[in-house]
Amino acid sequence: MLSRRHRIADGDDYRLTVRRGARAGADGMTVSALLHEDFSTPTRFGFIITKRVGVAVVRNRMRRRLKAITAGMLEEVPTGVDVIIRVHPEAVALDFAALEAGARSAIARAVKRAERENRRRRSDRPAVLLTSTPTSGAEPNRA
Repeated sequence: MLSRRHRIADGDDYRLTVRRGARAGADGMTVSALLHEDFSTPTRFGFIITKRVGVAVVRNRMRRRLKAITAGMLEEVPTGVDVIIRVHPEAVALDFAALEAGARSAIARAVKRAERENRRRRSDRPAVLLTSTPTSGAEPNRA
């Protein structure tokens, strides 16, 4: 079972992760992942399962399945990552093995993209590279 410290409960955290996080898709779901500045925060998962997916019994079954899948992935996903799984109606038709395979794949790809985007944002490259010293008021070469 996914413990409380590994779940996203705040609506602002949901919005931030969905809007700014890296995305990856799989059959019946879209995964968003966002890395935090502080890597000491625990990995957290959140689920978005709307009424379009089905009645309450179906939605709760889907949530329980995803909680079981993500609880098993806590060791694989690095700390400091928030992951949101948005479930689409097609996911209801998937058996547990297919749901697990799709979720694992999409989470891994979203986290990898988030890490890549984070490195790109954090790179120490200067905005303007000077290849030669401008002598006659010429513009420097832009990278």
